[in-house]
Amino acid sequence: MRFIVGPRQVGKTFLAREFLKSVRCDSLYFNWDTRPIRAAYRQDPHFFIKEIYNRPEIPRPWFCFDEIHKMPRWKNLLKDFFDSYEDRCRFIVTGSAKLDMMRYTGESLLGRYFTFRLYPLRWTECLGRPIQDKQIPQDSLQFIEQCLAGKEPAHGELKQLLECGGFPEPFLAGTKTFIRKWQHDYLDRFIKEDLRDLTRILEVENVFQLVEILPSKVGNPLSLNALREDMEVSHTAIRNWLRALTLTHLIFFLRPYSKRIARTVKKESKCYFMDWSRIREPGARFENFVAAELQAFCSSLSDSGYGDYHLHFFRTKEGNESDFLIVREGRPWLLLEAKLQETQIASHHRLHASLLGDIPFVQLVQASDALRVEEKKHFVISADRFLANLPS
Repeated sequence: MRFIVGPRQVGKTFLAREFLKSVRCDSLYFNWDTRPIRAAYRQDPHFFIKEIYNRPEIPRPWFCFDEIHKMPRWKNLLKDFFDSYEDRCRFIVTGSAKLDMMRYTGESLLGRYFTFRLYPLRWTECLGRPIQDKQIPQDSLQFIEQCLAGKEPAHGELKQLLECGGFPEPFLAGTKTFIRKWQHDYLDRFIKEDLRDLTRILEVENVFQLVEILPSKVGNPLSLNALREDMEVSHTAIRNWLRALTLTHLIFFLRPYSKRIARTVKKESKCYFMDWSRIREPGARFENFVAAELQAFCSSLSDSGYGDYHLHFFRTKEGNESDFLIVREGRPWLLLEAKLQETQIASHHRLHASLLGDIPFVQLVQASDALRVEEKKHFVISADRFLANLPS
């Protein structure tokens, strides 16, 4: 089975239904949140299987079960379906954050599914670029050259994605009034439908307040003690709220890189939003956007089985920091920094790249037309050009 997980309203159902159309299985979509499907299940638990006989020309057709996690004992249902019909059909399972959270508990589905994470729109998708081969050169320098050799996008197009965010509805609407209304309603539904239903958090107003505070913290290591003092609550409460916001895909964290995992866990992480349009400060918004792009890039490669990629940031004891570090198969691979304007590469970035194994460094800038190479392994590149050619 294929589990598609990600933030609510990011396009999981749309993606699944478009795929079903492409393989002539568009009628094999079943929304378990509707009464007719629930009624059909009560009459015959395996009601859907008759569709196999209606489509003899399609070997092993694809079925999509949307919102099935709202059914009692849904994991047992999927286990039964898969074990009974694995050799006769294939399954896509989509849903809100409940699906991603609840698959970790109760009856095990181990060995019966792969998980694929769906992120907000990426720059390559906005440009309409075709899906590229995810085979990445082992040498990160060759990877950079490969990105630079790709087609250069028209200038100025990145502005809409930065201002509207990557969620399809506000991005396609493109108006500030719609975006503000969508953000307000999204957060209201998220807190009331996802967070309150999935967790035992009762102080939902405090969670609203925390979400209002977090955008000002983007780009800096997040201090739980500072948040605790600001909100006058316990350290445990802050930690639990942040964990819930992460599990329900409102935010994500990047950990500092360290060869010792224990040290990484203890150090302060950096918090970013899935919807970067919530962030008002231009520099922090651009950094958040780049973080989301690189996180989606790493997740896509890992989920597709092309390698083990993780995104971190790098910070020394002296307090000098590089925004992003891509780690491939446990080893530092590519160091990056996000800047609004083209500047000289700071000396500490060169030092970090050297300390991490003499890896390449890329300064991504929001301004267009930037392309400069220093000392063969240090680059200044416009974000619209570099990110446009990342494999999607």
